[in-house]
Amino acid sequence: MEYVELTVHTTSEASELVADVMWEYTEGGVAVSDAKDVVALIRGDTGVYWDYIDEELQVPRTDVLVKCFIKPDVADAAIADIRRQLAEMKARGGLDFGSLEETRRMIDGDDWIDVWKKHFRPIHIGKRVVVVPAWIDYEKKADEVVVTLDSNMAFGTGEHETTSMCLEALQEVLRAGDTVIDVGCGSGILGIAAAKLGAKLCYLTDIDPVAVESARHNAQENGVSEKCIVAHSDLLADASVQGDVVLANITAEILTRLAPSMPKNLKQGGTLILSGIIENRRALVKEAFAAQGLTLLGERNKGEWYALVYQR
Repeated sequence: MEYVELTVHTTSEASELVADVMWEYTEGGVAVSDAKDVVALIRGDTGVYWDYIDEELQVPRTDVLVKCFIKPDVADAAIADIRRQLAEMKARGGLDFGSLEETRRMIDGDDWIDVWKKHFRPIHIGKRVVVVPAWIDYEKKADEVVVTLDSNMAFGTGEHETTSMCLEALQEVLRAGDTVIDVGCGSGILGIAAAKLGAKLCYLTDIDPVAVESARHNAQENGVSEKCIVAHSDLLADASVQGDVVLANITAEILTRLAPSMPKNLKQGGTLILSGIIENRRALVKEAFAAQGLTLLGERNKGEWYALVYQR
């Protein structure tokens, strides 16, 4: 099947937000090409070592390419909406979005998906969790918790700093038998990991129907469907559902908007893990959640991103 490939030029700092906007309009996936990833490979930060890297790839670049793949019959309207949302985000200031120059071309989607899958690998996060693409054979080691993801369906593979910080914090606070709520679940990676780490019940919510479908599919693939309830919603409407741990890996603006209603589903003494926060929005998020009477236990930082851990 043919797709329209839309490429937007942006920066490392804004690439995650650009990709997040694109996910609303694609069934063919989103790809981020960032020179910083090559630098990480060269330094050995990823744990993967290369015998040879083209010298041209080592030239410093600031331009990051974010690509999405859209069905031709809806491409014009989708691209116009993407352009509008990105322009509004750039106009709000506080983050360098770069030029937001865009290009488009027709491609064969099936060929692209095969190439795209080759770039994924098992990712070790924290002490126990290993995230493994569904098409890769992986031999589980003792005490490892393997989360299998059919990653081309919705955002959330564990590679990004925001997701890995959530998974690290989750492993530190989760107790066997806990109830976990994941707000903005994407692929379902956090809720599924919680279920496999010993949570009794996991509620996963997302406003994107593709994400909801993906989370349900991945929960089934991991054998935890009976523990995972997936809802098409931004938050749980039922205040009687109380989580020992609540996770929200979304943007700072949405976290701030949800702050007054999010604690209603957090047990007294429960832990709230927030991620997807850039430096110049950190104070805004802290202020919003401090106003709800929550206690800040700590914060994490990876690259341009921050995660905050609260207790009620």
